[in-house]
Amino acid sequence: MKVLRVRLFVVSIAFVFGGSVFAQLGRQQDLIDPNVASEKELLALPHLNAALVKTIVEKRPFLSIVELNAVLAPVLKSAELAELYEALFVHINLNTATSAEMLLIPGMGKRMVHEFEEYRPYKTLAQFRKEIGKYVDEKEVARLEQYVFIPINLNTASDEDILSIPGSGRRVLHEFKEYRPYTSMEQFRREMGKYWNEKEVARLERYVTIE
Repeated sequence: MKVLRVRLFVVSIAFVFGGSVFAQLGRQQDLIDPNVASEKELLALPHLNAALVKTIVEKRPFLSIVELNAVLAPVLKSAELAELYEALFVHINLNTATSAEMLLIPGMGKRMVHEFEEYRPYKTLAQFRKEIGKYVDEKEVARLEQYVFIPINLNTASDEDILSIPGSGRRVLHEFKEYRPYTSMEQFRREMGKYWNEKEVARLERYVTIE
């Protein structure tokens, strides 16, 4: 009976926090990452035509939403960009994102940028939900969460955490774990550079840290 109660408690915790308490990518609501989306997925989004999709695919990976915005802003109007970014976005690092990155989140204002910054450093997404929940309702917290991530510790991250990285899969999981323990980001770049080009390694590096 005691074992059953413990299991029920764990299930309850997982339900409340949406999976692993330490999962590094915010719970998604069909938000698409332009760095890993297929051309078909991109073409289905508002205001993207074949020419823009071709440009996105050729120039990716984008290491920030500001980089992507620099490509799209000369072509799309502000209202069109805002609508597009409700469906497509380069996730921001909660602990290092600039105000320019944050303000590209649809509906984001300077006050909320201040609140995002005030509680740094974030250790878990549960912390993010608690702190931002002081200012907006649960639905809005969930909407904002899909745009953010907290880097995972390369040496202790669970399989679930690693697989939450956009574009990750069994191969990424295997290679990340094979070289543990990591002692520096230089080591990470060197080892991952055996399998992916420099730009892709830089994209993966955004989601990780060494502690």
